[in-house]
Amino acid sequence: MPINSQPDAPHFFEFHEVSKSFDDHQVLDSCSFFVNRGETAVIMGRSGAGKSVTLKLLLGFLKPDSGRIIVDSQDVTDFTEAQFEDLRRRVTMVFQSGALFDSLTVFENVAFPLETHKMDPEQLTARVDELLDMLEVSEVADQYPTDLSTGTKRAVAVARALAEDPDAILYDEPTTMVDPIMAAHMSNLILKLKKKFRKTSIVVTHDTHLAKKLADRVIFIRDSKIAFFGTWHEFETTSDPYLKNFRLQDELIPALDESVGEPPDASASPRPTNPPTA
Repeated sequence: MPINSQPDAPHFFEFHEVSKSFDDHQVLDSCSFFVNRGETAVIMGRSGAGKSVTLKLLLGFLKPDSGRIIVDSQDVTDFTEAQFEDLRRRVTMVFQSGALFDSLTVFENVAFPLETHKMDPEQLTARVDELLDMLEVSEVADQYPTDLSTGTKRAVAVARALAEDPDAILYDEPTTMVDPIMAAHMSNLILKLKKKFRKTSIVVTHDTHLAKKLADRVIFIRDSKIAFFGTWHEFETTSDPYLKNFRLQDELIPALDESVGEPPDASASPRPTNPPTA
């Protein structure tokens, strides 16, 4: 039976008994949680626990085997692809890879979502410049993704995700596969955006330093189940031995001081002087 959420409901995202498997591998088993409007929730768990699968289910890149999924008071479980395309304009995702277009410059990548709005060229340029400055990547505006470090690509991807002023943002492992300085820089950028916009956000990570900095709510997946759902304080003080061990193992790696976050590296290979012709 479909769930009828009210338009003024406090929850922006809801999972109701959601299950998902691939062949005989059960990834999620009757998982339920919610994220309130304006909150930042962090999904944690070991590699392969189903964290990224959860994000893909929210945006319709995967379909659940059972259960219901609510986004912004709408039951999206049985949405068509056309309906999900509209939803993805309001709820954007920052992929691990950045998912930038290699044939476009950084400026063109960030401008791409705005081109369907038929904005005045000066307004479009001002909007893109504002976003590049906010994410501290203005100096690489004319470079191509292949010229950039992994961390810089992610910062550009966040700028592009913000271009259409979405209602919510999903981040998939924003600090993985980058050096500690860039990880600190990325976490500080996401924290800055959280404080500035208060957009509903979900961050998938195994990084407890990042989680502690951002989380209003923690969702921990273990053995296909939601093993923990609560505030960061509750997570930090839980007596569950598995969760304590998970937290303490990561805390053995010292967090960099917030002042360490350096600007993204713009010194990679020489940038092309002309945009691509195709």
